[in-house]
Amino acid sequence: MFVRARSSALVSRAGLKGGSVFPPRTPRFSLSARTLSTTSPRSQTHASLVEFGQRHVTKGIGRQVEAIIEKGEGSYLTLGDGRKMLDFTCGIAVTNLGHCHPKVSAAAAEQCMKLVHGQCSIGFHGPYLELIQRLLPMMPHPSLDSFYFWNSGSEAIEGAIKMARSVSGRQNIITLQGAYHGRTYGALALTKSKTVYAEGFHPLMPGVFTAPFPYWHHFSLPPTTPASELTSLCLNQLELLLQQQSAPKDTAAIILEPVIGEGGYVPAPPEYLKGLREICDREGILLIVDEVQSGFLRTGKNFAIEYSGVRPDIMTVAKGLANGFPLSGIITRREISDGLRPGSMGGTYAGNAVACAAAVATADAFKNENILENVNARSKELFGYLEPLRSNPAILDIRGLGLMVAVEFASPTRTSVHDPLRNPHAPAKLASRVAKRCQEKGMFLLTTSAYEVVRFMPALNVSKEDLKKGCDIFVEAVDEIVREG
Repeated sequence: MFVRARSSALVSRAGLKGGSVFPPRTPRFSLSARTLSTTSPRSQTHASLVEFGQRHVTKGIGRQVEAIIEKGEGSYLTLGDGRKMLDFTCGIAVTNLGHCHPKVSAAAAEQCMKLVHGQCSIGFHGPYLELIQRLLPMMPHPSLDSFYFWNSGSEAIEGAIKMARSVSGRQNIITLQGAYHGRTYGALALTKSKTVYAEGFHPLMPGVFTAPFPYWHHFSLPPTTPASELTSLCLNQLELLLQQQSAPKDTAAIILEPVIGEGGYVPAPPEYLKGLREICDREGILLIVDEVQSGFLRTGKNFAIEYSGVRPDIMTVAKGLANGFPLSGIITRREISDGLRPGSMGGTYAGNAVACAAAVATADAFKNENILENVNARSKELFGYLEPLRSNPAILDIRGLGLMVAVEFASPTRTSVHDPLRNPHAPAKLASRVAKRCQEKGMFLLTTSAYEVVRFMPALNVSKEDLKKGCDIFVEAVDEIVREG
């Protein structure tokens, strides 16, 4: 009775009706008929859909082209304005079997009619376990036998950080210069490829330290610098970091990409990776290998770390794992993952059944369709098409492994005035201009890194003819842009 009387008194004093103690809110905007339109996208024009997207999709996303992607098939994308584009981006090394691979799409469709969502905290589901069976023989080391599937590469990095800190009892993580590990907060703290990803979002996760990566340009050395020299420089600086900034007893893990992606598609020398392994073994530090972009045959092996023979303690995967379906993984030794408390890992959509079924079909296609053989054959052809460009003074380097390849241009502006490789006579913004010209000629190509770099990541089953077509477009674009100055 007291509560009812008190509520009535409050309503009376506020002069409100309907029993609410809060004043009515005045809408900040009115919902026009246009806003409430239920017109099907299929009945709208391409231009109107693009305009709608420009108004309502967050400005935090950048796009190469203002167009609707209507269809993907193999190495091609069809846009709503009628253009058919050769795609040498593969959704950033995701659709490794090309767009809408029929067996992968069929497996996902079939799974949709059985079980779409089998929450991992309720029980096992078949595709999850089938996927582990397919992946175990692909692992770069037999000790990697404990799997946790999540949704995105960033989430896999977040989980790897949690795991490393939990099982080691230490807090600090050492990342490498030029690294890209994602854009969620923990992963973002480890990302050191460009400031644009973290600009305005600080403070980030504490306990992160940065060591140099063996990339000649970071040291203002020529691209011909021996790998042994770069390895010595970097391992010495890492040892110094452990003496000056993060004591080994405080360091949980060192995390690296065996081929830095957003940092410029630079492979780490095998001797450097072996040196990291030795330091980690000596100091009880975990080695986290991020194969999100370089994994699943992209570099000519199942995983890029195989070129060195180095054993990861924890390995993260995503992108090419399920050929376009959102799925990532954290893979480690059971002796590490057995130290986790049940419930410390989890997520609503983690290891989604449809995505896992797609990944099973993807793994089967890798094996049954001789994808690895195609990668290595096309890689030789790709380097063969690109190597003649080295004679052009606008080209600094051509590098990579498998079908993870980059071309670095000289720059008059983007590097420091103290960089001896800075070329005042080179055309400005070569990477972005060449990528745009390729787009105008019918091919998508992406830039990368803080330097002037373009990267090639065609589908791993790209045909000989489509590879040549893409390379011809690129060589023509380079020639035209360099002549334009």
